[in-house]
Amino acid sequence: MRFDELDLEDEILDGLYDMNFSEMTPVQEHTIPVILSGRDIIGCAQTGTGKTAAYTLPLLNRLLIEGNPDNVIKSVIIVPTRELAQQIDQQFQGFSYYLPVSTTVVYGGGDGKGWDVQKRGMLLGSDVVIATPGRMISHLQNSGIDLSHVECLILDEADRMLDMGFSDDIMKIVSYMPKERQTVMFSATLPPKIRELAKTILRNPAEVNIAISKPNEAIDQSAYVCHESQKLGIIRELFAEPTDSKTIIFSSSKLKVKELAHTLKRMKLNVAAMHSDLEQAQREEVMLAFKNNKINILVATDIVARGIDIEDIGLVINYDVPHDPEDYIHRIGRTARAAATGSAITFVSEDEQGKFHQIEKFIEREIRKADLPESVGEGPRYAPAENRGRGGRGRGGRSGSGSGSGRGGRDRGGRNRRRGDKNPENAPAAVPVEAAASAVSADNDHASGRGEGNRGSRDRKRRHRGGRNRRRGNKPQEGGTPQPAE
Repeated sequence: MRFDELDLEDEILDGLYDMNFSEMTPVQEHTIPVILSGRDIIGCAQTGTGKTAAYTLPLLNRLLIEGNPDNVIKSVIIVPTRELAQQIDQQFQGFSYYLPVSTTVVYGGGDGKGWDVQKRGMLLGSDVVIATPGRMISHLQNSGIDLSHVECLILDEADRMLDMGFSDDIMKIVSYMPKERQTVMFSATLPPKIRELAKTILRNPAEVNIAISKPNEAIDQSAYVCHESQKLGIIRELFAEPTDSKTIIFSSSKLKVKELAHTLKRMKLNVAAMHSDLEQAQREEVMLAFKNNKINILVATDIVARGIDIEDIGLVINYDVPHDPEDYIHRIGRTARAAATGSAITFVSEDEQGKFHQIEKFIEREIRKADLPESVGEGPRYAPAENRGRGGRGRGGRSGSGSGSGRGGRDRGGRNRRRGDKNPENAPAAVPVEAAASAVSADNDHASGRGEGNRGSRDRKRRHRGGRNRRRGNKPQEGGTPQPAE
C-alpha cells in the first residue's frame, strides 16, 4: 500500500515524496489507518519495521489539521533512552519539513543551560514533547509544566521502559494528562506486565502484532563454540585483513569492551569503544564517526543494542552470549537493515552454552556452528545439557533519564544531512521485519541540551507545492521546488 492512498495532508505527502518514501511497511499499513481514526492502539513491532513513522505521520497529520493556537503541549512521546528520543526528533525534522510544527526533546544530564532550554520549550507550548520518564518527572515537579491539554500520548518501547523500572514514572506522568486522549503504545514484546499497563491507560485498544521476537531472515547467523581464552584469538583472525564493512562487536562487560578496542587499535584498525563511562559528547562523537565511515569497527556494550539506525552494518559479533534471547535479537538486528543482508557471529564458551541453547530454542532454529580457525586450536564440544552455564537475565536497575532541547523552527541547512541518511524506519514494504530497538542501560541516561530554534509559524500556510506537483506528474513552478533528497 502506498502512502498517497492514505488520508494524509499534502504537506506530509510532499515530505515523504522528497525523502523517496512511497510504499508502507506492514506495521505502517496496519497501524496508520487505526491511529488516524483516533482509536487507541497497542502495536507489537521492533525498530526497523517502520514503527516510528507509523505513529509520527498520523500525529503530524492531526497537528496540522488542528493547529495549536493556544500554544499548549499537544502531544507527548515517552521513550526509555536519550538516543531514541534524539532519533525520533530527527524523524520529525524530516517528515515535518513543510509543516509549522515544533518539538522539544527532554532527557537528562548535561548542565543547567540544557534544563532551561527544555523548560522554556515546554512552557512556550511545544506541539510535540519527546521525553525520557525520569527527566519528565523532574520537570513536572519543578518547572510548572502543564500537560492538561495533551491530546495524544505515545509510549515507544514500553517493554524496555518497564524493564528499566519506569512503570511508576509512566503512571505519574499519565496522571497529569486528561483521561480523554488518544494513547498509542508500541512494544517489542507483549508480556503480562505490558498488557496490564495497556489495560490501565488505554481504552478499548486495537492490537497489531508484526513478526514478534524473530530475527530478520536476511541475517546469516553462525557461532564459534570455543574456550573463553580463545575468543581474542578468533577476533585477531577475523580482522587479520582489513574490511570495508562496518562491524559492531558486542560485549556484556565494559572492561572487555575497552580491552578489545585496545587490541584492535594495536592491529592498526579504525576502531572505537562505546560504553557508559564515556560522556554524552564523547558518545555522540563516536556514533557520528561510525556513521560517517571514519571508523568501521565499533566495540560496544548493549548501549547500542537497540534503535541506532545505521544501515550499512555488515557484521555483528557477540563476543559474549547475551543475557537473554531478546537481547540476542536486538543485537543482531543492527545488521541486515533496509532490505540489506548481513552476518551475525556469536562466540560461545563452555559456561555460555546453556544460554546459547535457550536462544536457539527461542528463535526455533539451530544456529550453524562454524569451525574454529586453526591458529586458536580445538574448542570444546557443544553440549548445552552438560554446560548449562549461569544463564539468567541480568537486567540493570533504573537511573535518572533524559535531557534535551526545545526546538521550534527547523534548520534548513540540515535538510540535506537529514535526507542523505535514509532511515530504515521508513523503508519500502519489501523490507523484512527485523528485530531491533534502542536501549541504553539505566545508568547511562544522561545528556545535555542541544539548543533551541524559533518556533514555526502557526498559520498552516502551504509553504511549498513543488513536491506535490512532482508527485502528481505536473511540472513544478520555477524556483518553487527545493532539491530532492540526496
